[in-house]
Amino acid sequence: MNILLLGAGGREHALAWKIAQSKRTTQLYIAPGNTGTAQYGKNIAIALTDFDAIKKFCLEQKIDMVIVGPEEPLVKGLVDYLKEEKQLRNLLIIGPSKTAAQLEGSKAFAKDFMMRHHIPTAAYKEFTKENFDEGISYLQQHSLPIVLKADGLAAGKGVVICQSAEEAISEFTQMIQQSKFGEASQRVVVEQFLQGIELSVFVLTDGKDYVLLPEAKDYKRIDEGDTGLNTGGMGAISPVPFADNTFMQKVKTRIIEPTIQGLQKDNLDYKGFVFFGLIKVDDEPYVIEYNCRMGDPETEVVMPRLKSDIVPLLIATAQQQLSTISVEFDPRKACTIVAVSGGYPNEFKRGYEISGLQNNNDSIVFHAGTKESGGKIVTNGGRVLCVTSLADTLPQAIEKSKAVLQHIHFTDMYYRKDIGYEFV
Repeated sequence: MNILLLGAGGREHALAWKIAQSKRTTQLYIAPGNTGTAQYGKNIAIALTDFDAIKKFCLEQKIDMVIVGPEEPLVKGLVDYLKEEKQLRNLLIIGPSKTAAQLEGSKAFAKDFMMRHHIPTAAYKEFTKENFDEGISYLQQHSLPIVLKADGLAAGKGVVICQSAEEAISEFTQMIQQSKFGEASQRVVVEQFLQGIELSVFVLTDGKDYVLLPEAKDYKRIDEGDTGLNTGGMGAISPVPFADNTFMQKVKTRIIEPTIQGLQKDNLDYKGFVFFGLIKVDDEPYVIEYNCRMGDPETEVVMPRLKSDIVPLLIATAQQQLSTISVEFDPRKACTIVAVSGGYPNEFKRGYEISGLQNNNDSIVFHAGTKESGGKIVTNGGRVLCVTSLADTLPQAIEKSKAVLQHIHFTDMYYRKDIGYEFV
């Protein structure tokens, strides 16, 4: 098969690494890709939102399957756009329709979906400029802490947990009246705060059936001990120690299955990955959010633990034949640790040479924000790379990744040394 993978981060490097192992893969293209993805296919300089260029490339290169990595093209309707092209009627596409992608693209849409299909989540209300004063009154009497979420996509930064009504009112005003997150915060969802421990659960669905992929736990805060600013993710582990059979059975029956049934009842065209951002509260699972694609850096521990060939899985997803597929996992423990540019998630500099990328033993270095310049690999983003290791125990996997990172260097490099700290 000729496969086009869209994206440029660590998630896409991990997907490319896995797709390239398949006997079904003839040629893999990655648009736009990074220096890591170039090891497994051909990088193509196409912007993720240039739908015309993507369509033209599919036609010219006789692409058999498109896999959409990040959320923006999905929310903007790439899947619908490609399906409208008669010459691409046999193209297999991994990703939901524009309407179905609103599960990630709109917090209000997702909340309404969960309420309608009786999927456990935090209590909430939504507000806009039209009922702004009502929102202020609501915040003044709300229990603390208060969670405020920009309705639309805000690059993972649109969620604020406020410890006082004053802080909440200030943030609420900035979001709605001052467009703190641009169009994303024209509507704000005010949510009950849930106290618990989070995890990420992933499935592939063809809209009727699903297969469960390895679960993961990521670490969003920049500093050790889960303190400091939120980031795109500083590391992840898989499996998650507290996600035992009893808990995961609750996740399946109360969350995953009602979600897949809800997609059918609402006639939402969905063939792709579903990311369930969950929180465990007193042994009960609740949904914090949906994403309509794989997570990053979770993909970097999920793909190495997926023993099954991913391409037949993706073909079955696109052709609505997942009921015929079984999946095998690697029982070992996985840990990935992300190395970031100094200053991230605030201002940071690019263009620093990266050394030591070859000293990785049997660990895997996944590139995120890298590029080639003058024959050297240099930094080109906030999250630069991550190191994934597998071992019989989680502490061993963590130590393997840290040992590799000690040999990798670039100016102002930083990484957390406590990924997985609750479980070791």
